[in-house]
Amino acid sequence: MSNTHVAELVELLQLERLEDNLFRGQSRDIGTRFVFGGQVLGQALSAAQQTVDPDRETHSLHAYFLRAGDVEAPIVYSVERARDGHSFSSRRVVAIQHGKPILNCAVSFQIPEDGFEHQTSIPEVPAPEDIEPQKPLPPEELDKLPVKLQRWLGVDRPFEFRQVWPRDELHPSKRPPYQHIWFRLNGKVPETSVDQQRALLAYASDFHLIGTTTLPHGISYMSHNVQMASLDHAMWFHRPFRVDEWLLYSFDSPTAQGARGLARGMIFSRDGQLVASTAQEGLVRLRDE
Repeated sequence: MSNTHVAELVELLQLERLEDNLFRGQSRDIGTRFVFGGQVLGQALSAAQQTVDPDRETHSLHAYFLRAGDVEAPIVYSVERARDGHSFSSRRVVAIQHGKPILNCAVSFQIPEDGFEHQTSIPEVPAPEDIEPQKPLPPEELDKLPVKLQRWLGVDRPFEFRQVWPRDELHPSKRPPYQHIWFRLNGKVPETSVDQQRALLAYASDFHLIGTTTLPHGISYMSHNVQMASLDHAMWFHRPFRVDEWLLYSFDSPTAQGARGLARGMIFSRDGQLVASTAQEGLVRLRDE
């Protein structure tokens, strides 16, 4: 893959400023039925970042997905400057499309400072070079799928993923609710700010979370009778990282009930530093046959 896809993603997260607290972002169709949730997360974070002094870095975001986004239309981001304290700043962001909110997001920033440190250890898994890249579906299998799903599987993406335990999403077997996936930008990016790195990671963090909740049940997003959608998303940034270097995303799902599943994630750098944590609850609903 060329750096074109990476450049397109970087540009996608660089919003047009309409007013002091009002921004507009474009949408990109990556083959999903609606706007990819990671795009809205990354753009909402980017909007909030542009209203904060550059010496303050994002340390957490908490978002609710309210409506599905239209891939054919831009999204407007309205930022409320909730508070600027001595060490922390807080922003509230509403993503609006066709006159209605599609996402509410709270973002918190902090001036970097020293303090106590500890972290959990990186899981012992094979290195990304020791894992085969994911192979495309055979044409005869791809032709059996809905057109939109064919496009999702066939579109080149800016991120590369390598699963420690690959799964056949067309014929999923039941297995414990945890997984490990290496990922990185599929090309180098020029020197970017901490803010840009974190917006890019927010984009990527939406991949595979809700899918972890399906692992014990022998279903996947490709199952014809399954409806899946992200309901909320939380993210905490801990330490510096680069998204064009390998990161390990370690997932688990502690519970599923009431047509909802909860998934958690820890993101580690190659040298074992815990750089970010995530959590997401998603709708996982079986439709009548």
